[in-house]
Amino acid sequence: MASAAARTDHANEDFTGAVPKAVVLIDGAGIAGTESICRHGVAWYAGRLGGILLSLLTRLRDPSLSALLAEAIEQATDDHRDTCDVADPISPSATVAILRLSDGLIEYLVLGDSVLVLDRVDGAPLVVSDPREVIISRSYQSALEAAAEGSGEYDRILQDLRANRNQPGGFWVAKDDPRAAGEAITGSCPISELASAVLFSNGASRIVDRFRLADWPEVMATLASSGPAEIIHRVRAAEARYSVAADDATIAHCTGLGEA
Repeated sequence: MASAAARTDHANEDFTGAVPKAVVLIDGAGIAGTESICRHGVAWYAGRLGGILLSLLTRLRDPSLSALLAEAIEQATDDHRDTCDVADPISPSATVAILRLSDGLIEYLVLGDSVLVLDRVDGAPLVVSDPREVIISRSYQSALEAAAEGSGEYDRILQDLRANRNQPGGFWVAKDDPRAAGEAITGSCPISELASAVLFSNGASRIVDRFRLADWPEVMATLASSGPAEIIHRVRAAEARYSVAADDATIAHCTGLGEA
């Protein structure tokens, strides 16, 4: 695993962790004003949700990943329901990626714009992603680029974008409504077909989907030879080169799947 905050003066709002049969990656999200709604903040929510998920994955084997995520959202929400306005549109939220080994299968779940890549022994990597937020965000892209980041106009546009969150026809993330878990992308694959599996926050997957510095087979090869920190290093270099605001970047690279 490797994780790096966008800035040294800013808390890392990503979370990743593993137990013997599962790994979780959470990418927390919030905008200006979140701290006035939730006294805990986005990093707390991401860590809390991730920690609860790992506990559930350790204790409960049979429920589907969607059911486990729904339970985790409910528990995390209850943990700050009495102190924070959890239903406010700008209260903390998160994208989620989960991988679990179960009876010869890899089970996976993706909710929001985190990315999961299954590196197959034969054939190209299978990329599992949830494109809904990206598709909806495109209609706001030109307005966001025209507004100064951190300005009132920029934040207003982001709020308009987030009005599509957890709504029919919109995009779905973990927040205060456990029903969002039912909208996650899920599936499974025989472990015997895989060389490895990788979970990326969107700040790390931009090496492919934003900067196009490599394709997924090249990323898999770099992970195998140099590890996840090298991918994040290349992302940081591209952000500096193209004057793109840095984002928290996290990678969990799972190998030896058949040995677990």
